[in-house]
Amino acid sequence: VKGVVNDPGSWSTGGALNTARSYLGSAGSQTAGLAFGGSPGVALTEEYNGTSWTENNDMNTARERLAGCGTQTAALAIGGNIPTGAVEIYNGTDWSNVNSINTVRYGLAAAGTQTAALAFGGFLVPPNAKTAVTELYNGTNWTEVNDLNTARGELAGCGATNTASLAFGGDAAPKAQTELWNGTNWTEVNDLNTGRNRLAGAGISTAALAFGGDPATAITESWNGTNWTEVNNMGTARAELAGTGTQTAALAIGGGSTATEEFNAGPATVTFNVS
Repeated sequence: VKGVVNDPGSWSTGGALNTARSYLGSAGSQTAGLAFGGSPGVALTEEYNGTSWTENNDMNTARERLAGCGTQTAALAIGGNIPTGAVEIYNGTDWSNVNSINTVRYGLAAAGTQTAALAFGGFLVPPNAKTAVTELYNGTNWTEVNDLNTARGELAGCGATNTASLAFGGDAAPKAQTELWNGTNWTEVNDLNTGRNRLAGAGISTAALAFGGDPATAITESWNGTNWTEVNNMGTARAELAGTGTQTAALAIGGGSTATEEFNAGPATVTFNVS
């Protein structure tokens, strides 16, 4: 007789940001993370080496409520509430302006890489109305593609590419909806167990992590491609944070403070019981 035991994972304290902020963007991994922008309207950029944060060159446009994706040395910063549709790329040292998104918005989410990204949802500027707009980036231009099924802002997203992404949570009235992007369309799948906005996410479309959110919570949920399961909470309840990394090795960054937490989970194990 055998049974599978899933590791629920746990959060531990990581190195503190040099500058406390909320509504920031992020990219990278748990041991090579990137945090940029944030409230109150800053252009600050910090790099994480798995132990501590080091300030690097600022973005060209200071902003908050922006989206980020990519890696520490090849990141994208998208939109924000200046208002701006500005997009910048980071090469590990400097930020450069590239083509803007077509729809100016803030509180949006993003997934993918610096050359194959997806930006979705958000609030329009003006009139601050939620939107379902989705745009695909090919490394040069943004193209509007099929909308989310549910218009919303202050959502979270993740995904390794612009052909397989996940959108979850969001809106002024916290939502639990989760949608899966297959490169052409969004499909609604099983909801989060706890509806919330201003949350963060990490991982890919088939193995994701959702954590934090408003009202301020430490709740963490793990996605296996079909369902969300609650796992161990963060050490500090917070909203307006950023997240990056994978389902089993994630970073929770900021959220009105300098706090950084690291989530670690081992693979599922098989145990044998002989009677």
